[in-house]
Amino acid sequence: MTGGGAPEGEGDASRGPGPDVRRRIPRTDTVLGDPRLREAARRLGTGAVKSAVHRAQERAREGTVPPEAVADTAVALLPRSAGGLRPVINATGVVLHTNLGRAPLSAAARQAVQEAAGPTDVELDLRTGVRARRGRTALAALRERVPSAAAAHVVNNGAAALVLAATALAAGREIVISRGEMVEIGDGFRLPDLLVSTGARLREVGTTNRTTAADYAGAIGPDTAFVLKVHPSNFRVTGFTRAASVGELAPLGVPVVVDIGSGLLAPHPLLPEEPDAESQLGAGAALVTASGDKLLGGPQCGLLLGREETVRALARHPLARALRVDKLTLAALEATLTGPATPTGEALGADPRHLRRRAERLAAPLAADGIDVRAVDSFATVGGGGAPGVTLPSAALSLPEHCAAALRTGPVPVVGRLEGGRCLLDLRAVPEQDDERLAGAVRSATGR
Repeated sequence: MTGGGAPEGEGDASRGPGPDVRRRIPRTDTVLGDPRLREAARRLGTGAVKSAVHRAQERAREGTVPPEAVADTAVALLPRSAGGLRPVINATGVVLHTNLGRAPLSAAARQAVQEAAGPTDVELDLRTGVRARRGRTALAALRERVPSAAAAHVVNNGAAALVLAATALAAGREIVISRGEMVEIGDGFRLPDLLVSTGARLREVGTTNRTTAADYAGAIGPDTAFVLKVHPSNFRVTGFTRAASVGELAPLGVPVVVDIGSGLLAPHPLLPEEPDAESQLGAGAALVTASGDKLLGGPQCGLLLGREETVRALARHPLARALRVDKLTLAALEATLTGPATPTGEALGADPRHLRRRAERLAAPLAADGIDVRAVDSFATVGGGGAPGVTLPSAALSLPEHCAAALRTGPVPVVGRLEGGRCLLDLRAVPEQDDERLAGAVRSATGR
């Protein structure tokens, strides 16, 4: 055939590469022999590396990469780790973002996890060679941070802490609780359903907006196991309101259990309305439950702090075995308690003026390259079901709204928020050492 057709053997752009090009695509075993991919197979496993090679070969068949670039493409397609979770930059302005795993661990906690990954003395006294209490050093660190707690126990999350308390102390009996504290804790899970599932009965008192100590006193009887106070950590009720304090409830003759939720161990100057474990125990609570992955800034776990006999009863209950935490959580928790400031603490305490200077420093070279970006003032929130209504002055990079998807799906995923028709990348929860990675992600998302 003559005329304007492509010479035989050459690819047609509308049909992909020609047969000669496909024949030059290297075999899988040849590509796997690349030293970079052999090393990756030792680190990630053969399956993950083969998958990257097959995807690279498919791109060569489609004509999007040349056959000689298959190995390089496969290396670029390798996952960072053998796990499926991808690290992201949290630029949402929500310090404790539940969908992003809440509190990021400190460098000290990450190192502790790595060291605990192998065999450890988690239940062994190396000095005597006999079995020891699980997590004893982490529990000691927890008690040291909360002096009013005579004892401590740790389970796998905050809801589990409350379930263990209700099961061990109130199965078949009554828990007295205010109607204003019958909260939904997220993803459709409601506190009343959680408590009833333990075999306890709920005795509701007061109203949505006002519950007094007299309401509790009138409901307490021989079948009362304890009074439960729940901090409504993800909403606020304002106006004509009244809530009985632990100090008012402690003299009523039954134990007071307080679910503070957010894991604040001691008062925080920026969060004056957020209850803390030390203050609640000091006011007379028999037991405080909380989460470890919120304001404490540690791993996901549930904290139980209180009187010796109360905590002992919980720790010895059969359910405690099913709810116990592993050695990695214990290691991360102890390092969080004893180590330097956590990323959560640093984000909460960040100076808004410094955040603004960072935003301007990041925006200037990006704008000089023609990117539609500017530094703006913004407001961040605590998140994670903590400190409802509290806003934190912050600063952000403002980009066109359409950049949001490209930022989320780029080589370094960045999650921002949409506001006023723009994509804001709030810096309060972004560590300063990630600024260059953030700038690179913006360039990638905007094609610069």
